[in-house]
Amino acid sequence: MLTNTARMPPTQAESVIKNIIREIGQECATHGEVPSETLVAFMVKAVVLDPSNGFNMDRVLIKSDVQKLIKLCVSRLLDSKNPSLDTIKMQVYFDMNYTNREEFLEEHHRIVESKLGPVTREITDNRACARDELESLYRKIVSYVLLRSGVGSPTDIKIVRETTAALQSVFPQAELGTFLALSKKEKECQLKELSMIVTGIRLFNRDTGKGGEGIEYLPTILHEAIPATTQHIDSQLQTAQDQAYRYTAILERVTKNPLMSTELHSYMLKEALYNVRQYEIFLQIILSEIITSAQEVEMMTKQLGAQLEQLKMIVNAKTAVPTSQVFPIFIALSNLWIGLQDETVLIGILTNLTTNLERFLGTHEVLFPEKVIQDLLGEVTVKTDMDRLKEHMEERVQPVDYRKQEWLFPETTANFDKLLIQYRGFCGYTFATTDGLLLPGNPAIGILKHKEKYYTFNTRDAAYSFAEKPENYIDLITEKAKKNAELIQLLELHQQFETLIPCSEMKGIKKHIKPITKSETSTQTDLHILPPTIVRSYEWNEWELRRKAIKLANLRQRVTHSVQTDLSHMRRENFSQMYSSKNESTQSKREGSTGVPRPQVYIAGLRGGHTKTTHGVKVNLTRAVDET
Repeated sequence: MLTNTARMPPTQAESVIKNIIREIGQECATHGEVPSETLVAFMVKAVVLDPSNGFNMDRVLIKSDVQKLIKLCVSRLLDSKNPSLDTIKMQVYFDMNYTNREEFLEEHHRIVESKLGPVTREITDNRACARDELESLYRKIVSYVLLRSGVGSPTDIKIVRETTAALQSVFPQAELGTFLALSKKEKECQLKELSMIVTGIRLFNRDTGKGGEGIEYLPTILHEAIPATTQHIDSQLQTAQDQAYRYTAILERVTKNPLMSTELHSYMLKEALYNVRQYEIFLQIILSEIITSAQEVEMMTKQLGAQLEQLKMIVNAKTAVPTSQVFPIFIALSNLWIGLQDETVLIGILTNLTTNLERFLGTHEVLFPEKVIQDLLGEVTVKTDMDRLKEHMEERVQPVDYRKQEWLFPETTANFDKLLIQYRGFCGYTFATTDGLLLPGNPAIGILKHKEKYYTFNTRDAAYSFAEKPENYIDLITEKAKKNAELIQLLELHQQFETLIPCSEMKGIKKHIKPITKSETSTQTDLHILPPTIVRSYEWNEWELRRKAIKLANLRQRVTHSVQTDLSHMRRENFSQMYSSKNESTQSKREGSTGVPRPQVYIAGLRGGHTKTTHGVKVNLTRAVDET
């Protein structure tokens, strides 16, 4: 960024940049200002980008250039009446402290696990043998359960006693020997499961009024905190929007009357507009996160109530409840409670973030007091963003006027509302031609697709003018952003300035939603709309019903018989068969035989001879009985 990477090795370039950042920080500290390294780094890049400062990006900075850079950065960082600096500070602070919902929850759970690490190792590495050692180990397990669940303090004796009783009901101290024989990974898994089951038991006891000492009911707390936070953000958002509308009206008046520009220092008013618009965008991001949290809390509260009611029905219906039925419900209760705890922490972080953003708005009252704003407005009508959208709603782009350009409309594009609009939805033509005025674009007029990017405009004439020379206006906007570095994040110009991409938006840059203007569809009439109500046992045939009735009557008259053998008698009394089937055997007579000689009789002379008449001679060769 500051040096020509082709001439200087990366490690040397990084060292030079770090030295410059350190010197700027030390110089600011001598004047009572201690900026963060991230803010200083951003300011260094912003100063180098500004063409009015005269830094050449294609050559190595010499010593005089470095001194000039340090002086300019320090001067801007110490300017307490600069809306541009406040906006940059706001962007850096938000980038460093805000993360999306999934990443926040992952980080929160990682911190919780790291805090539990020492306690977990004390338990899993324990080799207790003596009675005192086993009791000490059991107390550590109770502390672990309380720390992981977060429902009560491990130093409160009442909470400890209740948790110990709940733990003993599912994991008696006598089972510690079996627990110690497990592997370390198995011990960790069992500890987590025990913690969840005990937490579920304590939540159930609290709901039934039989325990739950020290448990604050999170749904009630969240149902009070979320509306209060939302109301505060809505109030701040409304104030910021009203301020932005008034600044916009004054700047529109200045563009029509150039004489006012010299008297007013309109560039300061534009920087104030950028500041309040950035604040508005950040508040909308936070508000959307809180709305998502409210939806999650509502869903989890309903599930929590349903699980508790199901558990009550199971417990009340039986005197002895199988663990296979209640343990999964206890675990589900614990998971829901952990989710509510996550939402509580998330709401607290977002509330704190909202409060801290307010301190970056101090220059407005100093530079533009209420009396000055009222004098500048005069008879001008202040229009809201919605008023501007309604004003030109009927002026739609006619695609036949610009056949070379592709235009998208709500009725012909399936994912029209999900398209990533350039310049965060502001009109690029107005911004380029008025030297930085921000007016909201109206998607209903038509969205211009140019090089796989999408642009909206506040009027049809602006859309037509931009479509004639889009690259010209895009370059003008980029040059304006070089002079005001806060516009890079405000208008999401990250592709033009890849070195200034904030960490919080790094992952979302490559996501590009393409419009769906054509799709294949088909319709089908359902054969059976209602669920089937066929009774399989129904019989329409009277004779079949009679056959079944006779069969049942015959079965009722049957008698069960039993048979004893030599192997089974005298072993038990002869009852009806209620036991499992056994191998049985039957007796039969022994097979016998006598040795009778087999008859052997031969007839000789059947083949004939020299005479015409055949004479047969019968020869009996059967042996006598006494010879066998």
